[in-house]
Amino acid sequence: MAQAKVPLLTKLSYGFGAIAYGVKNNGFDYFLLLFYSQILGVEARMVGLALLIALVFDAFSDPIVGYLSDNTRSRWGRRHPWMYFAAIPVSIAYYFLWSPPGGLSGNQLFAYLVMLSILIRTLITLYEVPSSALAPEITRDYDERTSLMAWRTFFGWIGGTLIAAFTLAVILAPSESNPDGLFNRDGFSTYGLIASILIFVSILVASLGTHRLIPTLPKVAETANRNLRKVFSEIFETLTSKSFFALFLATIISAVSTGLAMSLNIYIMSFFWGFTQEQISIIILASLVAAGLSVMVAPLLTRKFGKRNGALLAATSILFMSPVMIGLRLFGILEPMPTDPDAASFLLPLIFVISVIEMTLTISFQVLMFSMIADLVEESEVKTKRRSEGVFFAAITFSAKATQGLGIFAASLVLAMASFPEGAKPGDVSEETVVSLGTAYLPMILGLWILRILCIKFYKIDRATHEANVAKTAAAEAA
Repeated sequence: MAQAKVPLLTKLSYGFGAIAYGVKNNGFDYFLLLFYSQILGVEARMVGLALLIALVFDAFSDPIVGYLSDNTRSRWGRRHPWMYFAAIPVSIAYYFLWSPPGGLSGNQLFAYLVMLSILIRTLITLYEVPSSALAPEITRDYDERTSLMAWRTFFGWIGGTLIAAFTLAVILAPSESNPDGLFNRDGFSTYGLIASILIFVSILVASLGTHRLIPTLPKVAETANRNLRKVFSEIFETLTSKSFFALFLATIISAVSTGLAMSLNIYIMSFFWGFTQEQISIIILASLVAAGLSVMVAPLLTRKFGKRNGALLAATSILFMSPVMIGLRLFGILEPMPTDPDAASFLLPLIFVISVIEMTLTISFQVLMFSMIADLVEESEVKTKRRSEGVFFAAITFSAKATQGLGIFAASLVLAMASFPEGAKPGDVSEETVVSLGTAYLPMILGLWILRILCIKFYKIDRATHEANVAKTAAAEAA
């Protein structure tokens, strides 16, 4: 039986496992387009196409993994066999993504990138979907689910942010041998090794840390053998909830906007605002502050407003953060960083504060979205008589992975619209091109953020509805 209140140690060990997905996501979002396009010479649109192809494979593999996870019978339960299995192969594959064969260059690497992207995304699904599906099994409490998801999201952001900041500030730091540190190919290979080790350790910690819960988690019911048609019929039945569809669309749109923003983050920070690599690493650390704040903010929004209204409040507030700063720069009210290092400028602390606020709201929004997905489990169980955590979270994992597919593809379109030169370095790009970059980016990100707000409004499960669903499922299980 799921726990009402979850011990802090359980929350921490479970949440720690999100570092794996955070490191992988951050690498794809922050560095992949830059590494393969600006350093290895693959055309930006080809990088976006490669990840779009991988996304098509995800559309089929993710729900199958979710269904298999829901229906696995073993002495280690439904989820843990998959979690343990994924640890080694996903770590190895991620390392080779950043250490491509030396004999290939430019668009010759396209097939290699497609293959590795599909492999990594499939393997991370084998861990992430069963791991995510543990949350609604661990507790059915409306508020505790938000707290559990807050810690999971916290560690995901911490892992991704720390490795990104460390990579920029240390691994890719300019030196005498590599004055343009950001374009150091060997440095990215070092990053890949460290990131792969982090992925392996975090998966192992989460798997071992929740292993003792296996006897208390729901078991798959004995059922007749299913053919492929029956499998997809049950998946479709599970995912017909209107509230799920609203969240699925909102998550897709949010994931694309996140991929767009993060893929262009270095471009915006370096070229648009004129920050140095050291200053960018400082701004990235705003995510650490924000991740810590979100552990308190997301549960507070749940208690005060409920999950749906709290998510709407956070998503609406984000509209008035970085988009306003970019608009002020485009209208000439804000100036980029002065080239003279001794010149006074308030831009760095201003952008840092705005980043903390925006990221706190963004992370809190993500926490509430995941917690809302968890509450769909009981609604579905009332209707279908099955617990389908894996299927729900597989669908959301697929939508989140759109950050690397549609998000990076959208980023490549922005660069193309701005006629941004490949291989360019800060100081080599004209002001006209920089303004074109901001002009192409701003309406695209605002449009996506507004669309996700409209989607969330169609989610219908509130606290009272959830508690009624929990009562019905508990009564059915006791009968």
